[in-house]
Amino acid sequence: MSGHIDKSWLVFRSIENSDHDRCVDLFQRPDGTFGFEEFRRDVEDVGEWTPVQYYSDIAYPTNDAALNAAIHVIPWLGEAIKSRH
Repeated sequence: MSGHIDKSWLVFRSIENSDHDRCVDLFQRPDGTFGFEEFRRDVEDVGEWTPVQYYSDIAYPTNDAALNAAIHVIPWLGEAIKSRH
């Protein structure tokens, strides 16, 4: 996890792309709101996940709302979800 995801937030789903170099974490905050963040993993980062954007600043009322927003702004995410089913 990064500085973009507070330690008090519960990450309940991580979705990686097929190259395993991008990931989206979906999480719930203690106040009951939901959010997501996109990460990348590059060789120069020594395998650590590095945040790509500041999506985690936005709060959504439901898990589905956060997931739908993530699919809308992260181009590879919809395909990654489809390929898992």
